[in-house]
Amino acid sequence: MTEPQPPTTPPSTAPPLTGLRVLDLATLFAGPLAATMLGDFGAEVIKVEHPSRPDPSRGHGPSKDGVGLWWKLLGRNKRTMTLDLSTPGGRDTLLRLAATADVVVENFRPGTLEKWDLGWDELSAANPRLVLTRVTGFGQFGPYARRPGFGTLAEAMSGFAAITGAPDGPPTLPPFGLADSIAGLATAYAVLTALAARDRTGRGQVVDMAIIEPILTVLGPQPLWYDQLGFVQPRTGNRSTNNAPRNTYRTADGRWVAVSTSAQSVAERVLRLVGRPELIAEPWFASGAERAAHADVLDEAVGGWIARHTRAEVIEAFEKAQAAVAPIQDVRDVMKDPQYAALGTLTTVEDPELGPLRMQNVLFRLSETPGAIGWPGRPHGADTDAVLTELGLTEREIATLRKEGAL
Repeated sequence: MTEPQPPTTPPSTAPPLTGLRVLDLATLFAGPLAATMLGDFGAEVIKVEHPSRPDPSRGHGPSKDGVGLWWKLLGRNKRTMTLDLSTPGGRDTLLRLAATADVVVENFRPGTLEKWDLGWDELSAANPRLVLTRVTGFGQFGPYARRPGFGTLAEAMSGFAAITGAPDGPPTLPPFGLADSIAGLATAYAVLTALAARDRTGRGQVVDMAIIEPILTVLGPQPLWYDQLGFVQPRTGNRSTNNAPRNTYRTADGRWVAVSTSAQSVAERVLRLVGRPELIAEPWFASGAERAAHADVLDEAVGGWIARHTRAEVIEAFEKAQAAVAPIQDVRDVMKDPQYAALGTLTTVEDPELGPLRMQNVLFRLSETPGAIGWPGRPHGADTDAVLTELGLTEREIATLRKEGAL
């Protein structure tokens, strides 16, 4: 059977979100990531930052020649301008921009836009078709609404940290912005949903995205289990309470692989492969949960076999047996992985400041209207004058705003 190949015909139309204008007022990760996802598929995204306090993501993580690398990813496909929304000129300018936009993304604490007379009443009066997307830690109402909120708190509150880590160890937080990233993807979906509704009604609306909620959704049926059975999922390390063998195993050459047996047929193939077919006949082997209860026996069988073979030998044998395995890879491995290369998951983008940059490509492939990366994150305020000129402001008006401190 011939494996499917990527489309070779050129795209037939413009990117699917062409004509959509997004004002990205948010900082750090969830809100800006949502805007990035929209920009990757053709939306015009204007990143609005404070004149003296730019998005902190510009300074997060390693930099090269004083240029933050995280921003190059998060700020791609965005034009950048500065605006102090707390000034009269900044407020008026934002309202003028909002009148031309389809979406505003913000992540100020609830009440902040209202304090500046830029709440939903004012924005929707300027543009009744506008979708105002509000991304906060805890949502726009409730007892925690005005607390400072970050993804780490969502990872803690949602139950994620409670089930992550070794059984005899502490709850474990992820070493990256997991909850923010999940919320960013969910926010992009929410924006498109609100825009679809606008196509029917002609009216915009408010999107209220609480970062604590999407991560709870992806954790699965934990609330349902507790509601119906009183079951609280424990920390199990790399093991699962639903199936076994499921773990990471060290190979003879000191490398690591991950094995998963969510399907009964795969579990049987693995045990035959490692030379322990008698375990398949055990009464408990027919149930994923019962296999999980016997994980010590299964890990000894699978881990012992893997420990006698190199990683390359393990992967070759598992593939031949049609059993599920993957190497544990760090970023060095990812950058040269042939499957990622085949999919075009990583791409090279030219940057005026740093030259060619390799980064993740757009999130998915569309055969007829693909997305693309036009440029990496631009310098702070690089497009301020151009955006305002396009908005109809004169050089004198721009100079007045700059003198006022609005830019």
